[in-house]
Amino acid sequence: MIQNARRLMLSEVPRGLMGLGRLTVARSALMDVPRGDGGTVMLLPGLFNGDRSNIVLRRYLRAIGYRADGWGMGRNLGERSVGADGARLLAAIERMAGRTGQPVALVGISLGGVMARIAARRTPELVRSVVTVSAPFAGPLDGMPMWPVYRHVLGIDANDQTVVSLLKEAAAPSPVPATAIWSAHDGLVGGATCHDDHCRAIEVRSSHLWVQFNPDVLRAVAIALALAN
Repeated sequence: MIQNARRLMLSEVPRGLMGLGRLTVARSALMDVPRGDGGTVMLLPGLFNGDRSNIVLRRYLRAIGYRADGWGMGRNLGERSVGADGARLLAAIERMAGRTGQPVALVGISLGGVMARIAARRTPELVRSVVTVSAPFAGPLDGMPMWPVYRHVLGIDANDQTVVSLLKEAAAPSPVPATAIWSAHDGLVGGATCHDDHCRAIEVRSSHLWVQFNPDVLRAVAIALALAN
């Protein structure tokens, strides 16, 4: 088990690049999905990433009929980006819903997915559905292969009561339709932490790095949004 986790972690970069390379030959398969209904979608980036990291996903969702946009808050640096108690994120969702006059579907990558689940719990009237992609909402932090690195870089204490409370909130059953897209081959956060029995789960074969560029993941997002309609 430990050796397999180490192998997956060390192979993240080449596997991620392989997923990127498949985009060039996957166009016809990507368009063979249920069409969007014009609904609004907010894309939440993963840790250290900003809206540019989701440019392919954004263009894809627009091409199949959604009004997709980024979250507009720069790089995802945790609390520094979303504000104390997530206030800036909740305000951004409220503004987007106000502009369109309809609830917003949230699609979150990794940490962005954890944030999306928390936001949905706090403002279910503004959120149509939640789709998480490789988001570790369903397991303890120290169960992630990359946890020692995250702990050092972010200075997070897994036993801090604020952190524990947020994780419990993210893991609680969603008040809106929720889908978790996950991979058993995720070498950074581990697939087991990215889905549970309280929401629809779609398994893909993917790395964690550049997961949002993997054609299988793009298709899974489109299917998840359609199923939640």
